[in-house]
Amino acid sequence: MTTTPPTGPLTGVRVLDLATLFAGPLAATLLGDYGAEVVKIEHPAKPDPSRGHGPSKDGVGLWWKLLGRNKRTITLDLSKPGGRTTLLRLAATADVIIENFRPGTLEKWDLGWEELSAANPRLVLARVTGFGQFGPYARRPGFGTLAEAMSGFAAITGEPDAPPTLPPFGLADSIAALATAYAVMTALAARDRTGEGQVVDMAIIEPILMVLGPQPLWYDQLGHVQPRTGNRSQNNAPRNTYRTADGTWVAVSTSAQSVAERVMRLVGRPELIDEPWFATGADRARHSDVLDEAVGAWIAERTREEVLAAFEKAEAAVAPIQDVRDVMTDPQYQALGTVTTVDDPELGPLRMQNVLFRLSATPGAIRWAGRPHGADTDTVLTELGLTPAELTALRTEGAL
Repeated sequence: MTTTPPTGPLTGVRVLDLATLFAGPLAATLLGDYGAEVVKIEHPAKPDPSRGHGPSKDGVGLWWKLLGRNKRTITLDLSKPGGRTTLLRLAATADVIIENFRPGTLEKWDLGWEELSAANPRLVLARVTGFGQFGPYARRPGFGTLAEAMSGFAAITGEPDAPPTLPPFGLADSIAALATAYAVMTALAARDRTGEGQVVDMAIIEPILMVLGPQPLWYDQLGHVQPRTGNRSQNNAPRNTYRTADGTWVAVSTSAQSVAERVMRLVGRPELIDEPWFATGADRARHSDVLDEAVGAWIAERTREEVLAAFEKAEAAVAPIQDVRDVMTDPQYQALGTVTTVDDPELGPLRMQNVLFRLSATPGAIRWAGRPHGADTDTVLTELGLTPAELTALRTEGAL
């Protein structure tokens, strides 16, 4: 396979992706989408487990095709002397390393920050772990599910009389990936000024806590603990999902007072606007039963298309509850190019999410989907200057 050279605003940035599963590798994917040259380094006998997560086609994991896009793949056993030496040679050529081993693992292999920064003082080392590099939990196994539980997300998700609810996808990992990509770019910007790299310590339990909003502030100042409220909000109403006459669902939001008023006029209950409690979102939320009944009854008499058209005409906020089948044909997603087609030599045309955002002058691009395990080992290491004899020696040692 001939891989297209990187283009985009991060062209010239080289990233070594040593991480497995989701948060670290997805951060590397986001950087690669905008031109960074990403080299995925996997264990020779134990590939990134994401290759086997979820459905596969013809024995090829589909999740990997997304997570591994824009990455060249090589194998290297870092615990072997030859693997360690080769990584240090690669580090000397890199701008960023992303890893998610348990704290102390790289140090055990004599590949900690001291050794890596000695090989390349301009290197940025992003360390992505469940709990961070220090503290009482640092050496525990950490996954996104634990972050979703610890952060307070699960505690506020679900119906009031039902158990706490975990998301059915890698929410905390994905948020941490976005935060890691941002942290790496911040560290690279600092390096432009100082000439020196640094360590990024990313704990998966922290970014999800940030996106949960002011809960610590509310508790600190008021002793307020946010309860589970299902689809309802404590800050505005009506805010819920509602079933239509044709058996589908829509979501309504009224975060703005003017929108709340438009909704009540639309559903034929303008008298509720004159109620003293209707004047603020929090007071409306305390009367959710009344507002949900008014909105729900009106929506239940109409098809989804009728509801959407009426809300759009009234300039009120509504969206259909869509599954992936709807997403793939949604006209707004189509207009944005949110789902795009990538040609893959293993599986043919693949439809997947496009790059995360649009840049007018230096756009990102998907150059290829996830590559087979170790597909670029010889090419990348030959570019590094290793001879055929050195490659043979590394294979004999079991380092490749």
